[in-house]
Amino acid sequence: MAADIDEQPAGYERLLAAEYAAPIARVAAAIAERRPRHVVFTARGTSDHAALYGAYLTEIRLGLPAGLASPSTMTLFGARPDLSDALVVGVSQSGGSPDLTEVLRVARESGALTLAVTNAPDSPLAGAAELSVDIAAGHERAVAATKTYTAELLALLLLVEGIRAGDGRLPDEEHRALAALPGLAARTLDDPTPTQLAPRYRFAAQLVTTGRGYAYPTAREAALKLMETSYLPALAFSGADLLHGPLAMTDPDVPVLAVVGSGPGGQAMGEVLPRLGERRADVVVVGSAEVEGATRIAVPEVDERYAPLLDILPLQRLALALALARGENPDAPRGLKKVTATM
Repeated sequence: MAADIDEQPAGYERLLAAEYAAPIARVAAAIAERRPRHVVFTARGTSDHAALYGAYLTEIRLGLPAGLASPSTMTLFGARPDLSDALVVGVSQSGGSPDLTEVLRVARESGALTLAVTNAPDSPLAGAAELSVDIAAGHERAVAATKTYTAELLALLLLVEGIRAGDGRLPDEEHRALAALPGLAARTLDDPTPTQLAPRYRFAAQLVTTGRGYAYPTAREAALKLMETSYLPALAFSGADLLHGPLAMTDPDVPVLAVVGSGPGGQAMGEVLPRLGERRADVVVVGSAEVEGATRIAVPEVDERYAPLLDILPLQRLALALALARGENPDAPRGLKKVTATM
């Protein structure tokens, strides 16, 4: 897991290089030409959080309604929704789960434009889709996904921005901003703070993660990493949803990891953090925002669209260090396999 985490800056650099960025641009141009009226994502596990990020990008940057499909409606209940004006995107590291492949097959039969975003370009998922994107993350050693998750994020970012451009080609200023990501990621991973904080949670019985906007998928992915590597019950909430009830469970014995950036999503957390303070919750802030009086894992400030590519890195480090502190093996969590096949 440590090796996979450390490879992410190089993964960003590879995916941004012409060899892989150019095919993504061509896919983006093909989608723009078809002019879908809405976008449906389908994914499981870690990839579901990448898909949620894709949905935020789609609605904010493209102005198209977006949502996440429930595969069981098609695989278990036999539903055949009319997806004729949709772009349906399957996101999967392995491309091997039959339920996601079935969703793309059904969607394609109904007239949808289908796309597979996967680390396995020869997978069944890619074969079922009309278009495919290779996230080029390379072999992932640990069961818990790290570098494939961030590669999915970056591929979806390039895809959506390419669709927005119309011809798949990103503006020069976007290229320059993205070119800085590998260096910023390496700098983020060099910060020892996550490892130093791990003993703080060694005996925690449960934990809450939270964020808004683009940070919400990060909060969900962080919770999953903690659950699957340390077996620590971790509940992820949008900052808004946290205030609608779950706030009541927070207290000094329930640590909270709050992902807080400098954009609108982070600013909206300004009403959440004081309420957590009222509950005397043990809060650690992750992100670029300066929060007075809070323990903080600082992350370089970037455009809010890019922040999930950096914010998750220290949280992966924290999950790794906490698993080791609790005497667990983060490379091979009990009961889990790298490829999970569901229907």
